[in-house]
Amino acid sequence: MTDPASMRRVYQRGTLTESTAPEHWFTLFAEWFAAAAAELIAVEVNAMQVATVDAAGHPAVRTVLLKAFDERGIVFYTNYSSAKGRDLEARPYAAAVLAWLAQERQVRISGPVSRVTRAETEAYFAGRPRGSQLGAWASGQSALVPSRAVLDEAEREVTERFAGRDIPPPPHWGGYRIAPEAVEFWQGRPDRLHDRLRYRREGERWLLERLAP
Repeated sequence: MTDPASMRRVYQRGTLTESTAPEHWFTLFAEWFAAAAAELIAVEVNAMQVATVDAAGHPAVRTVLLKAFDERGIVFYTNYSSAKGRDLEARPYAAAVLAWLAQERQVRISGPVSRVTRAETEAYFAGRPRGSQLGAWASGQSALVPSRAVLDEAEREVTERFAGRDIPPPPHWGGYRIAPEAVEFWQGRPDRLHDRLRYRREGERWLLERLAP
């Protein structure tokens, strides 16, 4: 059996300093995202882990796909009735992490969450593959199902229902935006003395802080 404690890697691909960090977190995020996407070995660069807490205070984390980002925050889409949708209804706050291992980088984002506008959801949904559009209608995400056959039958039903016409987003499906209160950029460095710079919102300003690794 492979011993995970024996796995070692020297991080030395980059540095992150206050003198080169831009004024706004979004600028650096866009630069790092583009660099990760340009890596030939990159897989699911927009995959991120999103953590939520339910009404009872129990945490949950899962991988979702980042579908938009700008100065307002980061956006992902899901079924509002899913487990994470119910969590966010009860406690509209989340934390997300994107790990770009080839670049020895990680970004952590946390802040309040709100639904994107219906217009944003419709615009995104219109660009999805038709199969994914049908899947959003066929799946009651996070609900118990007795078998795969039930899902396949639901897919056949919605395929027939929308045959020959455009598919709108389901009323129970849409986007969430995490509006950052804090964004931490992590760059691996040798000897585990990594660079960690955090942008923290204070009123209308973003403060830049260095954290110990």
